[in-house]
Amino acid sequence: MIAITRPAEQWHSPTDSTQRDEKLAWGFLAADEVTFAAVFKRWSPLVHTMASRCLGDAQEAEDVTQQVFLAAWRGRAGFHPERGPLGAWLVGITRRKIVDALAARTRRQRLAEAAARTAATSASHEAADSAPEATVDRVLIVDELMRLPHRQREVICMAFYQDLTHAQIAECTGLPLGTVKSHARRGLHRLRLRIEQGRAADVDA
Repeated sequence: MIAITRPAEQWHSPTDSTQRDEKLAWGFLAADEVTFAAVFKRWSPLVHTMASRCLGDAQEAEDVTQQVFLAAWRGRAGFHPERGPLGAWLVGITRRKIVDALAARTRRQRLAEAAARTAATSASHEAADSAPEATVDRVLIVDELMRLPHRQREVICMAFYQDLTHAQIAECTGLPLGTVKSHARRGLHRLRLRIEQGRAADVDA
């Protein structure tokens, strides 16, 4: 494994940056470690900025930056210069790693919330019973979230668990802004219908 440390200075682009980037791309593809260091120096500021904006956490952004370049190095055989520049390929990896990081954060939050609810229930059954409708709603929401199509679930979790705007979600996922808004609207509509149906079923029972 190649140890990576973020450079303090920014990359100073040469006059013909396109040719330089192409040389870096071919050297990277040829598994030249010196070139890889130059690739990291060239694109790590961009990767780190994307991660920082989407995650809002400096340490997580650093971790994602490391993961992106390690994944790129290990998976360099999947890079095809004729299909596009190396920078765009790295941005694609960055988006996926950001989504992975957000998903992992969401899972951690859910576990923490579940643990907190379990502790609260054990401490006071009366307090739990005082708001049965809210409890049912939470169960229905979690259940229906798991039933949503992947993209709708991803967008809603990023919006409500991570408090990201539609524009930030679009940047993190690479989806068009209109598509993000559509996924959010459809997903919320389905969740609302699910809650209403669940309440109606309880009344009928």
